[in-house]
Amino acid sequence: MTYFRKILQFAIPYKKYAILNIICNIFYAAFSTLSFIALIPVINVLFDKSKRVNTKPVWEGLAGLKDYAVDYFNFYVSQRVAEDEVSALIFICGIVVVLFFLKNLFGYLAAFFITFLRNGVLKDVRDAMYRKILELPVSYFSEKRKGDTISRITADVNEVQTSFLSILELIVREPLTIIFTIIAMLMMSAKLTIFVFVFLPVSGFVISLIGKKLKKQSNQAQEENGYFLSLVEETLSSLKIVKGFNAENKFQKRFEKSTSRLNHILNQLINRQNLASPTSEFLGIFVIVIILWFGGNMVLVEGSLDAATFIAFLGLAYNILTPAKQISKASYSVKKGNAAAERILHVLETPSNLIDAPNAIDKKKFEEAIEVENISFKYEKEKVLKNFSIKVPKGKTVALVGQSGSGKSTIANLITRFYDVNEGNIKIDGTDIRQISKYSLRNLMGLVTQDSILFNDTIRNNVSLGKDKATDEEIIEALKIANAWEFVKELPLGLDTNIGDSGNKLSGGQKQRLSIARAVLKNPPIMILDEATSALDTESEKLVQKALENMMKNRTSVVIAHRLSTIQSADNIVVMQRGEIVEQGRHEELLSKGGTYQKLVEMQSFD
Repeated sequence: MTYFRKILQFAIPYKKYAILNIICNIFYAAFSTLSFIALIPVINVLFDKSKRVNTKPVWEGLAGLKDYAVDYFNFYVSQRVAEDEVSALIFICGIVVVLFFLKNLFGYLAAFFITFLRNGVLKDVRDAMYRKILELPVSYFSEKRKGDTISRITADVNEVQTSFLSILELIVREPLTIIFTIIAMLMMSAKLTIFVFVFLPVSGFVISLIGKKLKKQSNQAQEENGYFLSLVEETLSSLKIVKGFNAENKFQKRFEKSTSRLNHILNQLINRQNLASPTSEFLGIFVIVIILWFGGNMVLVEGSLDAATFIAFLGLAYNILTPAKQISKASYSVKKGNAAAERILHVLETPSNLIDAPNAIDKKKFEEAIEVENISFKYEKEKVLKNFSIKVPKGKTVALVGQSGSGKSTIANLITRFYDVNEGNIKIDGTDIRQISKYSLRNLMGLVTQDSILFNDTIRNNVSLGKDKATDEEIIEALKIANAWEFVKELPLGLDTNIGDSGNKLSGGQKQRLSIARAVLKNPPIMILDEATSALDTESEKLVQKALENMMKNRTSVVIAHRLSTIQSADNIVVMQRGEIVEQGRHEELLSKGGTYQKLVEMQSFD
């Protein structure tokens, strides 16, 4: 319940609905009990003439309130019966109908108010989860399955929301119904009530045995649900590869194994949960039979209890069964909700190791240089960068080249502070980037990645991602600089054309040019280009290269290059090998040295 209590904090903004729900549940419980108590005088007066009261009772103060109310009701009904038995019967039926109507009205109102609380909590937990997903560092998701995160924000949050109704019934409606009913039963016959409650702890013990494994099985089901959602997500994002390698059967078998495991877990979980209701009902009926035997003796043999009271007592005893059954179901639901809450809170309470310093500055301008000073970095155990240092003066272009795995892209990840360095520091205008707010740091930078990451939205919304109030003229100008306007203006809806999931309605070169236009429109002083042309054909590369040259004019650029033809005009080319600098200089200087750079150029000349 620890996790569930934490989730309950999300209900605080909706406490007015919880209060209204509790008030309605109190009335529901009260009318539920009264509807059975009202039967006693009715049965007495209708079927036993000796019980009719012909003398109006006298008020003797609050101490005799109960006897006065019962006697007055009996007197009133007796008078109606004496006058006209049919109208008295209609009156009595009317009372029963009104009591049951009020009971059900307050039951509906309780459910009405709780709906706002449940759905409000659902919304707020989802919002908090999504906010946390955006806040957590990139490194967190490199270790997790996407499907598991999706499962937590969908299925687990739904489970918690469903459990909310159960726990409020557990806390308010059903216990109150039981308490009011027990009070009424004690007033009728303390002896018979105590006898009944000898058997209830036995029933509770049997029911608790059923639910012991429920949380564990629920957790297994949610984890398996996350795994199969991951398979679906991977399949959809890699469909060309799956089909191209004829791997449909392999993926189908993997998916079917997961759904079979989930099916097995859910069968056990639901069957165990379903066992709660019939078990509690059977135990309840068993208690009713015991009451019939013991109470029957009190009526027929001892004469210590009248028949009308005994019939109402039986009704009240049965009235306990439904809330008891609901409590047993709700307790299982809460166990499942607690397992889901645990998985949600695992995300919400994950500390982010990339946070702003307490007095981080908001840097508005870039004025001097980017300095990378003796940094070392490792993703896991092995160092990717070792004592790496470069300086990028304002307005200059520095290119990083080297074989795959040499640490080029890691530099881009560190400058943009997707990760923090293990040793050394990175400075902008002499200030460590860890002392600059992440928002203002990234506001100074434009990013174009190797994989052109676009969204299932219009061209306008994709390009204006970094500038909310961009005009059409500004967007078109950015597209022209990126050599993209030529193909965009030919599209049927122009800027309002939806480009599909990940921009798949466009070619690779078109997607990359839109990515460049997005960076151009943001108009940052620093540009980070991470192998922006490596995935393109020659013709697209020329167009994109021209777009990059247009974009880099008068800007400070850090270019991670795969194709060396794209960085020959760079002010400084840094050649990397296994996380260290082996050479650096301009294109002509490096060629004249005849070292690693020349070998890389020669290798690419045969591509």
